[in-house]
Amino acid sequence: MSQPLAPPPGRQRAETAVVLALSLAAMIVSMMQTLVVPILGLIQSSLGASSAEVSWVTTATLLSAAVFTPLLGRFGDQHGKKPTLIGVLAVMIVGSVLAAMTDSLLWLIVGRVLQGAATAIFPLALSVLREEIPARRLPGAMALVSGTLAFGSGFALVTTGLLTRGENADYHHVFWLATGLAVVTLLTVVLLVPASRTKTGGRTDLLGALTLGLFLVLLLLPISQGHEWGWTSAPTLGSFAGAVLMAGVWSFTESRVREPMVDMRMFLHRPVLFSNLAGLFVGFGMFAQFLGVSYLAQVPRDIAGYGFGASVLRASVEYLLPSTIASLVVSQFGGVLIRKIGPRLTLALSAVIGIIGFTWLAAAHSSTPSVIGAGMAVGTAISLGYAAMPALIVAGVPPHQTGIANGINSISRSVGSAIGSALITSLLASRTIENLPAGVPPLPAESQFTLSFALAGVAFAFVLALSLVGLKRGQPAPRTEHLPAAEPAAATTAA
Repeated sequence: MSQPLAPPPGRQRAETAVVLALSLAAMIVSMMQTLVVPILGLIQSSLGASSAEVSWVTTATLLSAAVFTPLLGRFGDQHGKKPTLIGVLAVMIVGSVLAAMTDSLLWLIVGRVLQGAATAIFPLALSVLREEIPARRLPGAMALVSGTLAFGSGFALVTTGLLTRGENADYHHVFWLATGLAVVTLLTVVLLVPASRTKTGGRTDLLGALTLGLFLVLLLLPISQGHEWGWTSAPTLGSFAGAVLMAGVWSFTESRVREPMVDMRMFLHRPVLFSNLAGLFVGFGMFAQFLGVSYLAQVPRDIAGYGFGASVLRASVEYLLPSTIASLVVSQFGGVLIRKIGPRLTLALSAVIGIIGFTWLAAAHSSTPSVIGAGMAVGTAISLGYAAMPALIVAGVPPHQTGIANGINSISRSVGSAIGSALITSLLASRTIENLPAGVPPLPAESQFTLSFALAGVAFAFVLALSLVGLKRGQPAPRTEHLPAAEPAAATTAA
């Protein structure tokens, strides 16, 4: 059998430029989610806000992402990925500038809402890759772009620590960094990403977007605010009940709309459904590592009997940066693994490494080398998991649903991250060391860190079960009754 002809060098360079541009864009996505985590205390003291009020700086971005990601992912499939990417980046720049210039908590939250739109960049980037990169290079390209998500999350924590070190720390510098990176990314996308060759067209399912958005807001709001409201309070339980109700309304709406935003057959198709469940557990594990290791590193050993007494900067650079670098390095090889053993087994391998990493953290977190080594294992697991899930989804859905399918997967990871953040924070606060010296703030009992890391290991055990039992080989994409008129042209272009 004759070997396929290699593309001309100019075409290869153009494809590489697209991958690098979209990798930078994906890095921005994850940075927006974790950028403020180390500086919430600084923002609180600078603006004179309460802990409940300042928590909205993270919650606002999460809720914004829940509303805009599926809508913009579908919009990009219908009306063009590049202009949608440019529009999202422009909105994010406006939000970053607003956050960098304001001294008002209200306007800072508004800026964070605008930054939350950045989450839609990732599914749009994967849609561009599916259209522009040939099949033989697509797994590697998707793995690299997906791997930058894990790198961006850790990079944001490290750079935030560097920018806010010293006595006169100013949180505004962090948002100016976000602005600069967003501007560079916008210029890169404008110059290097080609215009969409295929557009499915069709009407935007506003009712589906509204009901899905309300469902996600009602789900994420109590998850992120439950530790402030109380897990058994009326607002928390009422929001969860509302989420269940809106899930039913959304499903009913999408089954009756002629051109639904989310085709329910696609949503319930086994590779998509189980990849989304895996995304939830991987997102949980990522934040369990970030928060658990960061807090553990900062606990003063001379008072608590454990921990490392590190500053925020040292905790970020010494204890979190190695796992971030590991995730970036491994992302270079994710595509090779996917080509050799397939995305399902790559996800299983990710789960095994994650179980090892968190078991290591739970059993041996008393020395710096041990915490760093275990963190690097977890970073490797997260990077491989992020590489495998889009490949599973792309293989399981038709091209015109790539954006919305990966948008839902992004939301599943965000839900997992929110659960991880809320649960780890609540666990660490639920049992503290008794008889601390006067003036020392409450410190978590060491057993709470062990429990947190053990739960994250259990989360990766679920990922292993989903990959080996839930996902099966050779499952064709679901037939859809809502193929847009432009799809035959798209197929011709791909051919």
